[in-house]
Amino acid sequence: MTTPSAGETYDFVVVANRLPVDSVTQPDGSTGWRMSPGGLVAALEPLMKASDGAWIGWPGAPDVEVEPFEHEGIRMVPIALNEQEIEFYYEGFSNDTLWPLYHDVIAQPTYHREWWETYVDVNRRFADAAARVSDHGATVWVHDYQLQLVPGMLRESRPDLTIGFFNHIPFPAYGIFSQLPWRQQIISGLLGADVIGFQRVADAGNFTRAVRRLFGYETKGSRVWVPVGDSSDATTGDRSHVRGAPVRRVIARAFPISIDATSYVELAKDPSVQARAKQIREELGNPKTIMLGVDRLDYTKGIGHRLKAFGELLAEDKVSVEDVTLVQVASPSRERVASYMQLRDEIELTVGRINGDYGSIGHTAISYLHQGYPREEMVALYLAADVMLVTALRDGMNLVAKEYVATRADLGGVLILSEFAGASDDLRQALLINPHDIEGVKDAIMQAIGMPESEKRRRMRALRKRVLENDVVKWSRVFLEELAGATTAHPVSHEHPDGRK
Repeated sequence: MTTPSAGETYDFVVVANRLPVDSVTQPDGSTGWRMSPGGLVAALEPLMKASDGAWIGWPGAPDVEVEPFEHEGIRMVPIALNEQEIEFYYEGFSNDTLWPLYHDVIAQPTYHREWWETYVDVNRRFADAAARVSDHGATVWVHDYQLQLVPGMLRESRPDLTIGFFNHIPFPAYGIFSQLPWRQQIISGLLGADVIGFQRVADAGNFTRAVRRLFGYETKGSRVWVPVGDSSDATTGDRSHVRGAPVRRVIARAFPISIDATSYVELAKDPSVQARAKQIREELGNPKTIMLGVDRLDYTKGIGHRLKAFGELLAEDKVSVEDVTLVQVASPSRERVASYMQLRDEIELTVGRINGDYGSIGHTAISYLHQGYPREEMVALYLAADVMLVTALRDGMNLVAKEYVATRADLGGVLILSEFAGASDDLRQALLINPHDIEGVKDAIMQAIGMPESEKRRRMRALRKRVLENDVVKWSRVFLEELAGATTAHPVSHEHPDGRK
C-alpha cells in the first residue's frame, strides 16, 4: 500500500458511497485492505486499474479517519462518516427513504427532515472531495442513489468538469417519485451531470417525465435541455429560470450494466473450483436437481416468493426432498434497519417450517446460508446448480443472473428470471416469470427440472453469447464514449430541440 502525494489530482475520478476495499486484520495483528465483493466493485475494478484515476468513498466503518492511499493499482480517497451520519444519511435517507421508494414502494418509505439534511451535508462532503482531487477538465463519474446531489454541487463549484452519473437501481414512475418531499432537489442535483445513465429504457423515461413535470424543461428522446445560469439549487429545489436563456444538453439514457465475464469464465475452468462444485453436490446428497438462489437479504429480491413456490411443490408431491434441493444464499444486508431485521425473521421462520415439514434425516429441503462467500465459492455453487432462481420483485439489473450464465461453458443449467429485473431485457432466453404469480413460478420450476438437454443447451448458448459480448468493459466504454461525445468543449447554445433560438 502506498500513499499518494498530498494535493495530487487526477484526470479520472469515481465517486461512490463505498470504497472498493474492506478493512482486514492481518495474522500479525496489523490492519490492511482487501478488494471487496459486490456488483459495483466487480463492474469498475478493471476500469480503475486500467486508468490513472482515483476512487472517492466511505471506508465502511464509523469514525475511520484514513489518509488517501493506493491499493492494487487504485488510488483511494476515503470520506469519514460518524455514527449519526451513517444512521441518518445511509441507513435512514438512502436505505429507508430512497431505496423503498425507488423499488416501487415494496416497503413503505420513511420521510424525516433530519435524514434529508444529513444527506445534503454528506453529499456536499463527497462533492468537495471530488472538486479537490480533480484535474482541470477532468472526468468525474458519480455512482448511485446515495449521491444524487453530487453532480449538481460539482457543476456549481467546478463547471470545467465533465460529469457522469449512473443510477444502479430503478428510477420510479412519476406517480411514485412525486411522493418524495425533496423531489425537485433530487432532479436538480442529477441534472448537474452531462450524462445520466440508467439500467433500463423505462427508468430513463421515468426520469425525463419527472423533469418535464417538475421543471418544464424541454426533452426529446434521451436529451434534456437545461437552462445555463438557471438558479436551480440542488439543496433547496428553487427552479426559477429565464425562458430563452442559453441551454446545456444533458443525455439521460439506458446503459445496462454487466459483469467482468472473462474472470468468471476463467474461474469456472479452474480444476479446484470444479472439484468444489462436485463436492457441493455430494454434501447435498447428490440430488437429481439442485436449485440455487443468491441474493442480499433484501425485501426486493423475492426470496419469500420462491420459498412459497418451492414449499407448495413439496406439499403437492410434485417434487421430493430426495430429488430436489434448494440452496439459498442470503448475504447479510443493512442489519440495523428494522425492515431488514423483520425480513430475516420471516425468511428464517419459513425455511424452518418447510424443512420441518418435508425434510428427512438424510435430506434437507432448503440449505439456508446467511453469510457472504468469496467469488471462488460462488462460482462453484453456480457450477453445481441445475436451476438458478432470480425472483426479484424489482431490481435495477441483477448481476447474479449474468454471473451464472458466464460460468456455464458446459451449456448446462437453466436460468429462471424475474421480468422485473433489468437483466430480463438482455437475457430473453431465460424462463421469464412474474414472481407475484406463484403458480407461474411453480410452472417455471417444473419446466426447468424437466427441460430436455437440447433445449437447455440452446437457451444457455444464446444467453452466454449475450453476456460475453456485452461485458463490463463494453458497458464502461459505451458510457464514457457517450460522456466524451456529449461534453466536447461543453457545448452551450440557445437552440432548443425544435430548432427555436
